[in-house]
Amino acid sequence: MPPNTTASSGQKPGKSGRKKGRRARLLVIVLVLALVGGVGYGGYWSVSTVRASFPQTQGSITLDGLSGPVDVKRDGYGVPQIYASSDADLFMAQGYVQAQDRFYEMDVRRHMTSGRLSEMFGKSQVKSDEFLRTLGWDRVAQKEYDTKLSASSKAYLQAYAKGVNAYLKGKGGKDISLEYAALGLTNDYTPQAWTPVDSVSWLKAMAWDLRGNMQDEIDRSLMASRLGPKQIADLYPEYPYSRNKAIVQEGEYNALTKTFEQGSATGGQSTATAGTSTTTSAGSALQNQLAGLTRVLDNVPTAVGVNGHGIGSNSWVVAGSHTITGKPLLANDPHLSASLPSVWYQMGLHCTEVSSKCQYDVTGYTFAGMPGVIIGHNQNIAWGMTNSGVDVTDLYLEKLSGDGYLYDGKVKPFTTRTETIKIAGGGSKKIVVRETNNGPLLSDRDDELVKVGKKATVTTAAPDRGDGYGIALRWTALEPGNSMDAVFAIDKASNWTEFRQGARSFDVPSQNLIYADTQDHIGYQLPGRIPTRAKSDAGSLPAPGWDSKYSWGPYIPQDELPYEFDPKRGYIVTANQAVVDKDKYPYTLTTDWGYGARSQRITDLIESKIKGGGKISTDDMRQMQLDNSSEIARLLVPKLLKIDVSDKYVREAQKLLEGWDYTQDSDSAAAAYFNAVWRNILKLAFGNKMPKELRVKGQCLWVEPVATTRPADENQKVRECGQRDADQAQPDGGDRWFEVVRNIVNDQQNDWWQSPKTRTQPATTTRDELFARAMHDARWELTAKLGKDIDTWSWGRLHRLFLKNQTLGTGGPRIVQYMLNRGPWKIDGGEATVNATGWNAAGGYGAIWVPSMRMVINLDDLDKSKWINLSGASGHAYSAHYTDQTDKWAKGELLPWNFSKDAVDKNTSDTLVLKP
Repeated sequence: MPPNTTASSGQKPGKSGRKKGRRARLLVIVLVLALVGGVGYGGYWSVSTVRASFPQTQGSITLDGLSGPVDVKRDGYGVPQIYASSDADLFMAQGYVQAQDRFYEMDVRRHMTSGRLSEMFGKSQVKSDEFLRTLGWDRVAQKEYDTKLSASSKAYLQAYAKGVNAYLKGKGGKDISLEYAALGLTNDYTPQAWTPVDSVSWLKAMAWDLRGNMQDEIDRSLMASRLGPKQIADLYPEYPYSRNKAIVQEGEYNALTKTFEQGSATGGQSTATAGTSTTTSAGSALQNQLAGLTRVLDNVPTAVGVNGHGIGSNSWVVAGSHTITGKPLLANDPHLSASLPSVWYQMGLHCTEVSSKCQYDVTGYTFAGMPGVIIGHNQNIAWGMTNSGVDVTDLYLEKLSGDGYLYDGKVKPFTTRTETIKIAGGGSKKIVVRETNNGPLLSDRDDELVKVGKKATVTTAAPDRGDGYGIALRWTALEPGNSMDAVFAIDKASNWTEFRQGARSFDVPSQNLIYADTQDHIGYQLPGRIPTRAKSDAGSLPAPGWDSKYSWGPYIPQDELPYEFDPKRGYIVTANQAVVDKDKYPYTLTTDWGYGARSQRITDLIESKIKGGGKISTDDMRQMQLDNSSEIARLLVPKLLKIDVSDKYVREAQKLLEGWDYTQDSDSAAAAYFNAVWRNILKLAFGNKMPKELRVKGQCLWVEPVATTRPADENQKVRECGQRDADQAQPDGGDRWFEVVRNIVNDQQNDWWQSPKTRTQPATTTRDELFARAMHDARWELTAKLGKDIDTWSWGRLHRLFLKNQTLGTGGPRIVQYMLNRGPWKIDGGEATVNATGWNAAGGYGAIWVPSMRMVINLDDLDKSKWINLSGASGHAYSAHYTDQTDKWAKGELLPWNFSKDAVDKNTSDTLVLKP
């Protein structure tokens, strides 16, 4: 989210406003002098301001509400292990400690989930707040807390909030975080007390980030304005079940005893040829509404994620029969948008004696702002998560009429509420949120959409014109659930049965859960609230909301969700691929799986290790996480090398691919060139054929030309490219596009290989002509970016990671951005590789989503487990633990993960005692 802090002061014109403006500028100057110059009083102010918010990690602190002393032991990386004698004390201490390190992050998150960012950052965030208020995450969280959660979960949430508020007591903004000191220059925002509902709300934000195929629904519908069914089918190919194995291969399902038809099975109908009456009877209205919705979604804060594009994760578990230790090994690395601090906070929660009074001895990755451990292990079991990608969202085109909407021939009244958005610096804005039986009207959040909806032409599907159309969202996360119960239940589970029982409460987001235990069992469970749909093609395209045939049916019964326990093959891999083979499961989980490039590569790596009785070690698991092999390069490079290239400069680049092993190390010139070729193939083959609503405005594959000895017309071509690309869509280059190209690559005459001529290049009509042109364009693109001398080229110079504070680090004054942000790092990996440092071909080569953490758990000796975080434990910009893990993360290293009391004590650097 990019708040414009300098524009949100609320100053009014006149003498008073000028004085305030001068005072603010003087304060900024003082801040610059203090933090950059560091001399005299300014130097003292710098140190006092920066260090004022650093946590106390030694000695003792008295906290009202504790029933006994709590020890907080931090290792050399600032990672805390908490020891308490009751559950309430344990979670109260967790709240206190997380607030010490991350309260600003926690505060921003709760303002985001409740649609109150404008209270912190001013008018620049009003649009974001309008959209988030429409979704109403905090309202749903309040209902969950009031009506769904168990008494014990509520008690833990209350204890956690008590700990956070104990930290806040008596502190001003600058005592909490440097960001508050910077915010104080432009508004008078003061942090408020924490509530249990603030914790519950964050699960909604994570569910949004992992919501599934909503963007695919939008894109497919928009494509219909320019592409035919066959072309859309080309761009959304069927999942390659025969080549990339599904997760569950040996599981059993009670539901298989039921009768089901081919059309209702997973993958039973092509997503591209499936249709609804919206595409024929209200096409123009739908196109306009969805184009506007795309604009609305672009305003969602980046801290929530990258809006569903490219998000994935890896996790796999190997049984003891295939490991050196004789007990399971479990690996996990969730892929999320890069952020600073990392979304994860490492922590251990230990009862000094596990009993009915104190039930937890668990360690792993937590969310700052939420009690419990999300991913990790306890003394008996370990678990990991990847996004399942199941379809839990549907968009509905609604026929509006006056104060209501059409449903089965009758007008039903909207459910409405008024929301007041307060704005830092003064003022407020009221919005009215309207909901149909399918959910909130997202289209109300765009002024142009409202106008379009009222003017829409209505055809036979909705004969009474009324007021036009709108778009509503139905999403499982907008219904109260009890996912918090699942977190606490899994944290204390001691076996497979208890783990599965806890997973039943994991409503949203639906995740692939993998499992291992110290008794040498491994397993997989798909949890979640997953809808059934009466029509087999529903869910792949927006549906007509006025027709009950497209409404959701019952959720899939929990006992009939896919699972697997101790499979004969001895391992389970989840990496966002299909959960089950088509025709082997009676329910449609989604028609938009990830295409399995990563999952099959992991499977192949495991198979190669265990072939002939080989055994896998903890370090083998780590090395697999770092695999940089490019599947699309393996497919295309042999064909690229067969093309006769006459241009000596392009031939020079082509030679880089000779003998290349397809690995994308940061120092590889071949990886740099191939990825540039791949990006240009996508642009030439598909970019100029997309409808205008999907086009990426302002993108250019080249920068201004550098001085070279190449022909003058090539310099002219570089200048032209920006104008041309600004009017094209650019595929993102993920594994769906791998599959698209794989399906047509052996057809030299395929229509997709046709591209128009330019002033310097002829039109292409065959695959090899287009590939030759892509190699040519890539050569000059990299010449412009990296220089003429290919000996200086490297993938890492293009593929860099910047870590940015998601508020003031993206929209604050430059000096504040300089203070808060870190990087760049030149990193290995790439799109759809196991080491998934994803980049989006529509926007450049920089890493957008990354392994947000990595872990390998050793169930034979938990103290020999390993872990790493993307950044560090601290959210304080000048703390030693702000990014102290990032260098090791970038190199693929893991840190020791101490669990036993002896191991923790041996590696403790600081001990803080919290006293009642």
